[in-house]
Amino acid sequence: MFKVISFKICPFVQRITALLEAKEIPYEVEFISLRDKPQWFLELSPTGQVPVLITPDGHALFESDAIAEYLDEVTPPLEQNITPEQRALDRAWNYQATKHYLTQCSAQRSPDPETLGERSAKLEKAFQKAEAALTDGPFFKGKQLSNIDLAWLPLLHRAAVIQKHSRYNFLAGYPKVKAWQEALLETGLAEASVAPDFEEAFTDFYLSAETYLGQKPVKHKQSCC
Repeated sequence: MFKVISFKICPFVQRITALLEAKEIPYEVEFISLRDKPQWFLELSPTGQVPVLITPDGHALFESDAIAEYLDEVTPPLEQNITPEQRALDRAWNYQATKHYLTQCSAQRSPDPETLGERSAKLEKAFQKAEAALTDGPFFKGKQLSNIDLAWLPLLHRAAVIQKHSRYNFLAGYPKVKAWQEALLETGLAEASVAPDFEEAFTDFYLSAETYLGQKPVKHKQSCC
């Protein structure tokens, strides 16, 4: 069985566990503290970062991009008969998501509205590109769930949790992205790919008294509903 070494609120981990869930691949998770990384973990991970995937034969793989590609090589991909050109485009769209994970983390931890505005503007670049590329949906490439959806899931899931608890809407002005978010959440993959107490751990950190978003209700970037 596969084993994922995880930090509970890490978006890079959720990308991998969501892929495992979507493929219905059995796996187990071991959570660690990034503030007090165990020595055995540091010996496994050259970067000292999560996720680390332990394969059934004991190999320790790191970096979410590499892990996602490995899983597509050793298990049936979500989509069949993808051309090399389309696979390259898919990887590019995956990168558009993952390179904004830390941008979103930074925005969520903003201490004041000015900082939030500056950091949100950087995150919005990703949503602007997705809004322009999305068509009829419900998923990024149409009716078929793909790796692109799972790469974007952490961004969209966290935006939903933030809006639920603070009313701040990172997706205001992006109706196609909002519809895509709702379709992905309806699959149940968001909840299935995180710990049962994910939302509590997430809000404790990102909606604490130290953050502007934690000073609810936030009266900026709310949706009309």
